[in-house]
Amino acid sequence: MGHWKELLPALSDDDRRQVEIGLAEADARIRAVLHSANTYHWRHSITNVPVWAAVESWPVEERRSAALAMHLESSTSWTPTALNDVVRSLADGDLPWTRADLVWCLEVAAWDESYDNGACLELPAAIAARLAPAELADLVPALDALISELVSYYFVEAEPRRRAVKLIGEALDRATGRRVPSWLLHDGDGFGPLVRAEMSAALTAPGVPEVLTHCASLEKPAAPVKWQRRLDELLATTPDGARAVRSVLEAFTAYGRPLHDDSDRLIRGLVWALSRQPDERATDLLARVTAAAAAAPRQSSSSPHAQRTAVAAVQLLAGRGGEVPLRTLARLAVTVKNKAMLSRIQSVLTRIGAQRGWSLSEVMELAIDDHGLGLDGRLCAQVGPYEATVDVPGEKARLSFGRDGAPLKGIPAQVKQAYGDELKQLRDLVKRVNASLAAERQRVEGLLSEERTWSYADWLSRFLVHPITGTHGRRLLWETSTDGHRWTAGLPRRDSDGWTIAGRDGQAIPRDRVRLWHPARATTDEVFAWRAHVLATGLAQPFKQAFREVYLVTPAEEQTHTYSNRFAAHILRYRQANALLRARGWQAGYLGTWDGGYDSEATKLFGGGAWRASFHHQLVDNPDPHSYDVEYCSTDQVRFARRDGATWQPAPVVDVPPLVFTEAMRDVDLFVGVTSIATDPQWADRGEDRLHTYWRSTVSAALTPSAEVRRDALARLLPRTNIADRVDLSDRYLHVRGNVRSYRIHLGSGTILMEPDDAYLCIVAARDRTGRLHLPFDDDPMLSTILSKAIMLAADDTITDTTVLRQLTR
Repeated sequence: MGHWKELLPALSDDDRRQVEIGLAEADARIRAVLHSANTYHWRHSITNVPVWAAVESWPVEERRSAALAMHLESSTSWTPTALNDVVRSLADGDLPWTRADLVWCLEVAAWDESYDNGACLELPAAIAARLAPAELADLVPALDALISELVSYYFVEAEPRRRAVKLIGEALDRATGRRVPSWLLHDGDGFGPLVRAEMSAALTAPGVPEVLTHCASLEKPAAPVKWQRRLDELLATTPDGARAVRSVLEAFTAYGRPLHDDSDRLIRGLVWALSRQPDERATDLLARVTAAAAAAPRQSSSSPHAQRTAVAAVQLLAGRGGEVPLRTLARLAVTVKNKAMLSRIQSVLTRIGAQRGWSLSEVMELAIDDHGLGLDGRLCAQVGPYEATVDVPGEKARLSFGRDGAPLKGIPAQVKQAYGDELKQLRDLVKRVNASLAAERQRVEGLLSEERTWSYADWLSRFLVHPITGTHGRRLLWETSTDGHRWTAGLPRRDSDGWTIAGRDGQAIPRDRVRLWHPARATTDEVFAWRAHVLATGLAQPFKQAFREVYLVTPAEEQTHTYSNRFAAHILRYRQANALLRARGWQAGYLGTWDGGYDSEATKLFGGGAWRASFHHQLVDNPDPHSYDVEYCSTDQVRFARRDGATWQPAPVVDVPPLVFTEAMRDVDLFVGVTSIATDPQWADRGEDRLHTYWRSTVSAALTPSAEVRRDALARLLPRTNIADRVDLSDRYLHVRGNVRSYRIHLGSGTILMEPDDAYLCIVAARDRTGRLHLPFDDDPMLSTILSKAIMLAADDTITDTTVLRQLTR
């Protein structure tokens, strides 16, 4: 710290001598007290021990000098002292502080080398709080700069930093006459300056600063009764209070970025103020604030934008009536990655479901927002002379315009110029619809691990005619039964009489109960038949279903009993693996070179929350001793546990329901198959001998279930390509005959070996070269990679990349 020191007025020699009179004697005396208390180098307050009682009876001048001495110690000492309480206790009371004392303390604080406990801030803050406004006048620029630095200075502990910012801020407000407290909405983030700039009149209205100050004083998620009573009094006597609360919260929902901790505390209090308003507009705003607070940056998905606010808002929103709270919380239960937040959301949803007689899974299902789209999946609005349409023609929503019934290309210039607000609302709607589509895709895929059935009427309304869920449900395989024992699979089809389920022969199937089809419950012939049907009809499923892998318990897993080692001992690229874990809904702590960071347990709920899978992985030490980045991790056991009330009981692998087992193992296979170093075409040239044995063994290993399904997909897709006469499939490889050489592509790792000497060929895929070839699913990037490589190698005489050519002619 210390950039603000240049703004401090100079201290005269006489003033400096006056401040430092008796400093050495006071230092020796107070050190003797600290030594006798025997807690000098420990983080324990000594101000409550008997020895300290004598200090409180010292003359005020001695206490003043002792406080200055301890301030000097806290700012210049390298020892891990925690003198916060000592300095505050010595400075307490009616001591004769002067402007010179404050300037001297600020000069000393600028030398601070402790960087942790913030003790160097205690005395300047205490003195500033006691000086008259006239004595602070020429210190305003320096104090303003100090606050600006402190609010972004994360080396200081939160409590002493907040205490110093508040006391110095209050002193500044007395000296400048500012209505809005300086310590509120400060420039520690972009949100504070934004609100101050755009809402200055509203913030300074009579009574509003007092409302903001009270809201920022809330220390816990649940507001005490006394605090709520005072809030109600302030709102009742402040005509513009409720409007200011709404305006600041509206600004927060539009901000869309992480908040400083101080701003987070303020917004949390404002959420409680909003909760006092019972109308539907307040409920809608509370829902949007909850979603905005629980949202997280893409690069740090487990760190909500405003976690304190989110925790309080979730509880308050759950107590509101109507469908908006239910839909908001259900959407967050799918999108939130923070483990603590997710637990709270699931808890309140379970409570709401119990009140309405629904399971958690059914709560999630019934709460899907249709965003105003009609049963045809469209929303039409008039924008000036144009007709705007939001619809979902495929995987994502789109916004289109027309005029007099004729479609237009792009957005008309007149709409951009004259109807900006309407255009922004429509674009925001498209974003919200796309967010719901992505969340629903993940939720519906999660149903594959559940043994759920629906009545035909419920299934129809929830999975076919719903404008969001129907986008996915209409492209999935379903099974129907009239007795609950014999099930027949089919695809949804819309006839003149409405929706029905049709088999491969096109005949409608009798229905009563409906469930989601899973290949684990089907015969091999049926699975192959549906795969052929999906390809023949050109159906693109929202996720891999007909071609889904199936994992059965092996004899080895029966012997290990409580865990599976099927995917143990692999080396993964950690950053990519961790990102994929979180994208698939697993919760995991980060690996790192700190205590407890050398191993991690990723967990995910299956079977509607009744089962939990755990995937263990460990840090692989970085070969560079000067680097602390985690490049690789090694895989270990997969374990399962059954929910038992509020606890989890470990379960033998053989007791795990087949659908839970196969879905959990599929995820782990995906992590290994996508992020293993064996799938990195450039890894072989890194020269990391300690991992080379693993790489060599894995690039040609036996196929996993995911690679087996990939082989089956290739067997069906390759005959449709123009390289069909140049390729052949064997157990593990796709063989490609080029015009220069022949090649083998491993179906698991995508590694290319050149014949006849099995020389390794490194090709980094730059783009998808599969052309217009229809793929039945899009969640296997290795399938596209292998197809792209095969198409390129079949015409190897047209390759122009010099890096590849050198390898071919080597």
